Amino acid sequence: MTVIRAWSSALRRGDVSGAARYFALPSEFINGPGVAITIHTEAQAQAANAGLPCGAILISAREHGRFVSALFRLTNRPGANAGCGSGAGQLARTDFVIVGGRIVEWIRAPERGAPATTQGGGTLV
Repeated sequence: MTVIRAWSSALRRGDVSGAARYFALPSEFINGPGVAITIHTEAQAQAANAGLPCGAILISAREHGRFVSALFRLTNRPGANAGCGSGAGQLARTDFVIVGGRIVEWIRAPERGAPATTQGGGTLV
């Protein structure tokens, strides 16, 4: 959970490069149905993180098998492509797979229920 807290803190500060360094190469980034990329390079990790317009404060995290399901409160963040707008203050869930202190899978999670999988859908926060 230390990795998740550090990643979210970097992103919230607008440190996209710092947030990107928490991703393993390769890793999976799934930001909802049909929005899945495999990250192979540092530049791709930076682009994936830059595409997240909000920062986030980690509220809680729970292990579910190989996943860590994290609940965040969204915040504004500085930097390019930032602009959380009405999303600031809202809750969002993300499921992570962490291996060797790096994010191997980042998956936008369903609003309710069990952690998302790369096969599943669900109502997105």
